[in-house]
Amino acid sequence: MNASSPIGIFDSGIGGLTVAHAVTRLLPNENIIYFGDTAHLPYGDKSSAAIQAYSIKICNVLLQQKCKVILIACNSASAAAYELVKEYVGSKAKVINVIDPVIDYIDHHYRGKTVGLIGTKQTVNSNIYRKKTDALGKDIVLKSLATPLLAPMIEEGFFNNNISESIIYQYLANEELSGIEALILGCTHYPLIKSQIDSFYKENITILDTSEIVAAALKKYLSQSSLLNNLNAYIRHFYVSDYTQSFERSTQIFFGEQIRLEHYPLWE
Repeated sequence: MNASSPIGIFDSGIGGLTVAHAVTRLLPNENIIYFGDTAHLPYGDKSSAAIQAYSIKICNVLLQQKCKVILIACNSASAAAYELVKEYVGSKAKVINVIDPVIDYIDHHYRGKTVGLIGTKQTVNSNIYRKKTDALGKDIVLKSLATPLLAPMIEEGFFNNNISESIIYQYLANEELSGIEALILGCTHYPLIKSQIDSFYKENITILDTSEIVAAALKKYLSQSSLLNNLNAYIRHFYVSDYTQSFERSTQIFFGEQIRLEHYPLWE
């Protein structure tokens, strides 16, 4: 590992691009290698064993690229595969998930308060956020709701319209989320519907954008480890396990700029 080595980021699809985008905004000099496992999306309805198998395969690709950090930019994979990936990678790279930085954030900002969480079935049913929140011992009440329609809806481009608004509002009106003071967007797709979530709550609830929190945690780690890349030139490479032109166009919406995707089948 050295400062100029790339940061590897992976997700089941394009949701992780919200994390990648936040990272490039905060760390513009860093080299980025992104892997979207589009052949197996979404991870939210997959078994833990399947997610673990996909994650290890992807990590092999990222380790071949000499990544200094592997960022699991998916809540479902963070819940199901983080410990296995960390053990598998060992000392070859630092492994960061998208859950622990959020837990650390609410530890410092929401002690004694009620916080909501929306995410995939895999993330919510794993109870990982609740276990980690309870372990803090800071009287934080966590209210969780699985919102399984949101990620595939966003993947298909249905956001910022009446269809998506109806589904989002239906979920957020659920009694399970009553009385919350902040809401964790427990899926990396969800920052793309943040404006609609803000609209539902009339901006009276703080919406915690996990992509920004995770990017800040990554910067802190690189700085403390003297691994910040100070070179002006950078490389950004984007792989997908299944390629379509429509998917490539969708990534431009997620990332905010034109991106060329390279097809990299995982199982060949």
